[in-house]
Amino acid sequence: MDACPFLEIDGPAPSDWVLLCDHARNWVPPDVAGGDLGLPPEDMARHIAYDPGAEGVTRVLAAELNAPAVMATFSRLVIDPNRAEDDPTLLMRLYDGSIIPGNRHADATERQRRIEAWHRPYHDAVTAMLAARPEAMLVSIHSFTRQLRGRAPRPWHIGVLYSDDTRLARPLLDVLNGEPDLCIGDNLPYSGHLPGDTMDRHGVQPGRPHVLIELRNDLISTPETQAAWGVRLAHLLRAAHQQMEETRL
Repeated sequence: MDACPFLEIDGPAPSDWVLLCDHARNWVPPDVAGGDLGLPPEDMARHIAYDPGAEGVTRVLAAELNAPAVMATFSRLVIDPNRAEDDPTLLMRLYDGSIIPGNRHADATERQRRIEAWHRPYHDAVTAMLAARPEAMLVSIHSFTRQLRGRAPRPWHIGVLYSDDTRLARPLLDVLNGEPDLCIGDNLPYSGHLPGDTMDRHGVQPGRPHVLIELRNDLISTPETQAAWGVRLAHLLRAAHQQMEETRL
């Protein structure tokens, strides 16, 4: 794999949408612990390393919406692109019961090096894509695990995460609540308010309509289910956008 912090999917400018996928892959670059954080393959395949299924959904959704996208290519365990640079969870040493050997001795110098090599270039790419599309709405695709170790199972199929700006989140929740087969998480399985994270940085602070969508990862474990959810989300987002436009009139 090329040592690039991000992958872009081309799309029109102007565009109604820009898509992001912060945790698309579980790749560890060769300049980080020699390309191996010391975890067994089963841990690197878990949600602690990336968001399983999210890249596939993002690709299908981008095609359905004719939208551009930016996806991070590195594991969240290298440095988490969905955290502020000063967030204490930016570089994890323990995650959901698994010790990360390759991060155990990462000091402040190594943390800063990873920020400059991987975290900042990803966000610079997002900033550049959004600058070319000032009217676009921002949608970030994530996935969550059905059950954390020692915790109760999570019942939600999909979560809609947001902070104070609900211009896109509220219409999307309205549309989703009309889907009888889905259990909807309203700012669940966790809150969308995290100062300095991706949506705060690129949505809240510049005042751009945005939403973060969390899909339970057992529902998008195959190319077929990823494609189905990508198509379904395109329909839901278009309906939410239409509701936004009608509200303005």
